[in-house]
Amino acid sequence: MSRRSLRKCVDQAEVVAAIRAAEQVTSGEIRVSVAPFFWGNVEKTAGKAFRRLGMAHTADRNAVLIFLVPSRRRFAILGDTGIHEKVGQAFWNEVSTCLSSHFRQGAFTEGLVEGIRMVGDSLATHFPSAGAADRNELSDGVDFQ
Repeated sequence: MSRRSLRKCVDQAEVVAAIRAAEQVTSGEIRVSVAPFFWGNVEKTAGKAFRRLGMAHTADRNAVLIFLVPSRRRFAILGDTGIHEKVGQAFWNEVSTCLSSHFRQGAFTEGLVEGIRMVGDSLATHFPSAGAADRNELSDGVDFQ
């Protein structure tokens, strides 16, 4: 799947708008990475993307990555240690269920927007925005590999 095809699967503007809306109420960071078809382990590749995007370097270790492979309808959600300690595995399972239901139908943008909203709500609860002092530590843009 080419980069152009990936961009057709996901409406970047809609996803970026969802990330920006979620991050207005939290100091947490949300990233989305979309990868072409590959046979490897999705979770392992998501971990590499997490490191490549510098997500383990946020001040409160509260970054979340949604990694998507549309051609395989597979994904992984990785939360850094700060957020994972607050929400636990049950939360990630809930977000995964939401994403799965959308992605199975090929509704990638809708699934991402809903998942981002869920993650943003949880981040806002545990890591509320510091207002004007809060800075955007990571890009809001969608990473197309």
